[in-house]
Amino acid sequence: MDKNMNEKTTADLENLRDLIDGVDQQLLHLLRKRLDLVAQVGAVKHSAGVPIYAPQREASMLAKRRAEAENMNVSPQLIEDILRRLMRESYLNEKDVGFKQIKQDLGHVVIVGGEGKLGQLFSQMLKLSGYKVKSLDKNDWQHADAIFDGAGLVIVTVPINVTCEVIREKLTHLPEQCILADLTSIKEKPLAAMLDAHKGPVVGLHPMFGPDVGSLAKQVVVVCHGRQSDAYQWLLQQIEIWGARIVEAQAERHDNAMQLVQAMRHFSTFVYGLNLCKEEADIDNLLQFSSPIYRLELAMVGRLFAQDPELYADIIFAQEGSLHAISDYLDNYRDALAMLKSGNRQEFVEQFQRVAKWFGDFAPQFQHESRAMLQSVNDMKAG
Repeated sequence: MDKNMNEKTTADLENLRDLIDGVDQQLLHLLRKRLDLVAQVGAVKHSAGVPIYAPQREASMLAKRRAEAENMNVSPQLIEDILRRLMRESYLNEKDVGFKQIKQDLGHVVIVGGEGKLGQLFSQMLKLSGYKVKSLDKNDWQHADAIFDGAGLVIVTVPINVTCEVIREKLTHLPEQCILADLTSIKEKPLAAMLDAHKGPVVGLHPMFGPDVGSLAKQVVVVCHGRQSDAYQWLLQQIEIWGARIVEAQAERHDNAMQLVQAMRHFSTFVYGLNLCKEEADIDNLLQFSSPIYRLELAMVGRLFAQDPELYADIIFAQEGSLHAISDYLDNYRDALAMLKSGNRQEFVEQFQRVAKWFGDFAPQFQHESRAMLQSVNDMKAG
């Protein structure tokens, strides 16, 4: 009897699995059809100069699909996760179609530091938009006059510690109507240097992403206006067509924010990694016992040390105000450590509640946003 039941169970499971495989095949065909339709949408967008990322359309579509899923007794979060993953894939593919060229009478673009990774990324995006791009790197200065001749846009993307020097010493004889821009992560001093060196249009840009992004969709580019903003509005529009979001800021305000957003955060991550190294922590062992949130934290630490140390040294050391921000962080850490040493559990709870109140509605919002990321990390761990 038990043998017959086992055979029936096995047969039933195999039959159900075959049915699931059939549904999976249908899903694959539907996914292929959706990707093809999205590609057609992308072609229409590019020919019309419409940004690849439309936040209102995306939010409206996701809200409708969530409601429809709920009516079908399907998890709304499941359908949103699937659609968001599909959209990411679509954004990666849309750049292969190319982008509408906004400024057709520009002349060529020169990227100073064009052999660097960020320079290569912007070179690629500009070429995909139909612009002629020339690179000028550290061994090309003997040909600089010829390279700059006829340029309509010059973008500076060199190490932070030499940015102002390059601008002041090398970029003082650009064509009068040429736009001078930089991609530096600090803005006040480079912007001032560009305004001194060049009498034409000037703008400071800070891409808030690394060169390894597959798409500029949903990325942020900070804009610090310099001079003759009407002359470079097309450039901001071009960046938006690529899918990025433009955030305007005063250079001083931007740099103050970067002390927390970049310098303090990167330095804290550096110290965390340094401590793990000095403790000779067994990373394989840590991962075996890690929750999704800790694995994600450890991944962000490891990500830092997979990149160029010169770049992060520039980011941290170039911001004069970062020392103050990092010192404040150290003082707060010491205070918290003293609280721990004293065994004052109640003070910890009160401080926790104080910070939670300060975060306000952002705390549950961030909890919601992180849930999907943690699930992805958990799926990766399980795999």
